[in-house]
Amino acid sequence: MDLSFQAPGEHHYVHSITGQGICIAGQCYSRSLLLAADQLITDWPPQSFSELSAPFLQPVFQLQPDLVLLGTGSKQHFPDANIMMEFYERGIGVEVMGSAAACRTFNVLVAESRRVVAALFPLDVSKSESDQSMKGISA
Repeated sequence: MDLSFQAPGEHHYVHSITGQGICIAGQCYSRSLLLAADQLITDWPPQSFSELSAPFLQPVFQLQPDLVLLGTGSKQHFPDANIMMEFYERGIGVEVMGSAAACRTFNVLVAESRRVVAALFPLDVSKSESDQSMKGISA
């Protein structure tokens, strides 16, 4: 799914997301990552949504966002209440959605100069399912 329809400003943006990875600034990543307007962290430890726990959120909080988009993979999965409470206690908004939706939302919000961080897990579908689900879809 190609998400770029115009040249962005001086910030990171997601160019596309497929079963092969999340493409940012000409590079595709097949692992989970954190993305802010001015930072890209590609060594974020949890590699699947099921591995997400409170200690893994510290790098997210260090980016000082107003809002976190939690992209949970190919489908929306809600985290445990203790994970949601970590955001609430810090006064940080969190929206949980599939990773493709989180990428689209990130692009819009960062273009509006919002302090947003996308915590993205890769799509967890097979190549054939990914190709089929992305066929004919563009932003």
